[in-house]
Amino acid sequence: MTVRVVERPQRTLAVQIYLIEVWKGLYITFRHFFVNMARHAMIALGMKGVTPGSVTIQYPEDPAVLGKRARTRHRLLKRDDGAPRCTACLLCETICPAKCIRITAEDAPDVRVEKRAKTFSIDLGMCIFCGYCVEACPVDAIHMDANDVEIASYSRRDMIWTMPQLLGDEPR
Repeated sequence: MTVRVVERPQRTLAVQIYLIEVWKGLYITFRHFFVNMARHAMIALGMKGVTPGSVTIQYPEDPAVLGKRARTRHRLLKRDDGAPRCTACLLCETICPAKCIRITAEDAPDVRVEKRAKTFSIDLGMCIFCGYCVEACPVDAIHMDANDVEIASYSRRDMIWTMPQLLGDEPR
């Protein structure tokens, strides 16, 4: 086995200061800008058959359109008797890559259930909405709703949803 030495090409001054690359990037940016501006102007003038340019979604007035399989808001489900379905197995907390789920377990008063969640909270400011928690739950206690994108708040503390909020018993 022989080792082959690879010679690096000599870099010129233009390559070292990246001047040509900056101009290439500016060319692409301005080309997109002027092409989209021309398309919008042609549509405004009433020309038919013009492909529309890129448009920014005006969110509060025009709601965002998500795919059918989009995962947004978390929701805890209840049993028939109204108690949370969560058995505090901690699988969702363990599998979460963002480590945004916190569960505290306690003994359940029902003899058919070994334990239950005393506290269950999700920090939506840290959540990456991957859906692993839903897939890991053995009792189907947590779901992620689709097309509920209005989960913003004014403080980080309001982004931490507790069990009553996740169950729907308390407004968010």
